[in-house]
Amino acid sequence: MDPFAAAVDLATAVRKRELSPVEIVDTYLRRIDRYDPGLTCFVWRNDDEVRAAARRAEQAVADRADLPPFHGVPIPIKELTEVAGQPATYGSLGVNDHPRTSSEPVVERFLDAGFLLMGRTNSPEMGLLSTTENRRFGSTRNPWDPSRSPGGSSGGAAAAVAAGLSPVAHANDGGGSIRMPSSSCGLVGLKPSRGRVPQQVAAWEHATVEGAVTRYTRDAAVLLDVMSVPDRLAWYQAPAPERPFAEEVGRDSGRLRVGLLTQAPTGLPVDPVCVEAAERAARLLESLGHDVFPVAPRFFSEEAIAGYAQTVLDANLWAMPYDRPELAEAHLRRRMERAAARHSGEYVEAAFRLQLESRAVVAQWGRDFDVLLTPTMACPPPPVDAVLQEANDNPDGLRVTETQMISFTAVCNITGLPAITLPLHSSPTGLPIGAQLVAGPWDEAVLIRLASALETLDPWPQRRPARFTA
Repeated sequence: MDPFAAAVDLATAVRKRELSPVEIVDTYLRRIDRYDPGLTCFVWRNDDEVRAAARRAEQAVADRADLPPFHGVPIPIKELTEVAGQPATYGSLGVNDHPRTSSEPVVERFLDAGFLLMGRTNSPEMGLLSTTENRRFGSTRNPWDPSRSPGGSSGGAAAAVAAGLSPVAHANDGGGSIRMPSSSCGLVGLKPSRGRVPQQVAAWEHATVEGAVTRYTRDAAVLLDVMSVPDRLAWYQAPAPERPFAEEVGRDSGRLRVGLLTQAPTGLPVDPVCVEAAERAARLLESLGHDVFPVAPRFFSEEAIAGYAQTVLDANLWAMPYDRPELAEAHLRRRMERAAARHSGEYVEAAFRLQLESRAVVAQWGRDFDVLLTPTMACPPPPVDAVLQEANDNPDGLRVTETQMISFTAVCNITGLPAITLPLHSSPTGLPIGAQLVAGPWDEAVLIRLASALETLDPWPQRRPARFTA
């Protein structure tokens, strides 16, 4: 069995009885045993449970039951997301490891789709860091270079998929946490639109979304279909797509106007290798017949960004389920102190500003360009532990590395726009460097069409970190 195979292909092999769910699960568990001690992708394992689930899935195939799309395929859940019967420590020493009593809607949709839940992946404490480092579980390392970070906050998920420890992995994104790790690990990272995938709580002023990291575009598309089953209990949901997202793979997107942006909205310098990633994507898109031209879009004011990065995120952190907040990282304790010093009117003012300014930002899609193309990050994957150290050393100041990492991604969360990172470039030392495409409201379909066309031109799934291909 190829541990780097597409999840949809594994599911097809299960239905055809070419592979058994037990064989698939055992393959990945053996690889986790072998490789994860040097990566720290997984923070909790349920080997007995997932093997039992695989045996039940195998029996369902023998019984010729009606099988869901990912029947018998394993998937790990990120440590920030609750699953009934599993711990959820949010990567913190200040949260207990008691089993949770309910599951997030996205987890229920994974189970309905036939996935087998296989362990939990590492994240930074409370998800408030662009790399995956914490004192409870340690630091996750990048399979392409273990001295480098896989990004965050879904770094455990991305490193697991990149190393072939799982075919796909659950992730979520509040400022780039699907796209930064996917870019750092040479994967596809699709951030869905606001309201597309149901959540119990739309945190960070409705900026967070649920999703996954994948190696193949077609996995990203089918996963989006199964994750975005509507939730009648939710406050709102994105409009239904014209057709299943799986049917967008290989579909012609027509001739699009693609705006190319290589200057960071934050004003920080962009590493030349990251510019090269976007420019290479631009050339490939031009070869497909699209019009690509430089743009200088309007983004958020400094007041709006500060309101999001401090007022909104500080308050959300204050409300997290800490048992002992005094055990939080220093930079997080400082956030909670700031939150306690502000009154509710300041939060509402910040939220109003974000909503009002967002209208002018989003209006540019469809008017000035159809799709925006950028580097995914403004710097290559940083050294392990550098970003956490930077945050703890200067919790009130500008954290240059982290700000470079989120320079092109966070705007998509504030606006709710869908975005995807694609592994189209690499650094001189072999580190993956992604390019990001951002579509207009609720238009994941165009991103899937473009990604599948680019994957045909540049078959990135064949690029794998050599150490993990034995």
